[in-house]
Order: sequence, then structure tokens, then C-alpha cells
Amino acid sequence: MATAAPPETLAPRARLRAAAAPLAVAGGAAVAALGLVLRDPHGSGSWGVCPMYALTGAFCAGCGGLRATHDLLVGDLAGAWAMNPLWVLLVPVLAALWVRWLVRALRTGRRAAAPPAWVAVAAVAVVLLYSVARNVPAWAGALAP
Repeated sequence: MATAAPPETLAPRARLRAAAAPLAVAGGAAVAALGLVLRDPHGSGSWGVCPMYALTGAFCAGCGGLRATHDLLVGDLAGAWAMNPLWVLLVPVLAALWVRWLVRALRTGRRAAAPPAWVAVAAVAVVLLYSVARNVPAWAGALAP
């Protein structure tokens, strides 16, 4: 099995090529963030309506995510938490994973390894449980957007 060259022997061009995907993701996130800052999603229908909520009247795990992201971008942590606590907890995790992805690409010149299958199963379980929990009347005050 071929191994990557030691980091000190990688040409700068190879490092940049390896970092293209994480940098593209960062660019896309920056454009989306700019859009959210320029057009506040707190206005009714400003970014459309959640299809799950429109069809069922139930909040999905993502409901309030755009508003929470907007609030985080403008420094309103309490407002973001009120819109979607799960998203507020996930943002630093996703940022750390992105940094790890970029650093690995720059150091090794290789793509990120796929996570183990249990990560996907756990993520789906958390999203489903959170979706149910935020629609339980006793918890709606704390979890519903």
C-alpha cells in the first residue's frame, strides 16, 4: 500500500490541491453566512418555510437552524439557543472537524478518512430523538423554536 510523502517533502502545490475540498466548503459556508447576515431569517417567510412544519405542524431537528445561525453570526448566543439548541451545540463540533480535515489535508496531502458507520447511526438517532423531544408539550418551551 502506498503511503503519502512526509509532510516536509510535499510541494506547496500538492498541499493546496489536497486542501481544495475543505477550502471550498469554507468558501461556501462564508457565502451562506453572508446571505444570512444580509437577509434576516427571523422575518416570516423570508427564507421559506420548513417543509416538515408546513406538512405536519411538527418541528424537525432543523427548524430554527437558519435563525440560530443568523443569531450566532451576529453574536446573539441566547437568541441562537432559543431557536435551536442542538445546532448551537453542533456548530463548534463541526468547526473542529473542519479544522481537523484542513490540517490533515495540508499535512498529509490525503483526503479525510470516512467516519465509522456508528457515527452515522448515532447522528441519525440524535436527530430523530431531538425531533421527537422538541414536539413533546412538556419540553416545547425549551426546545421548540
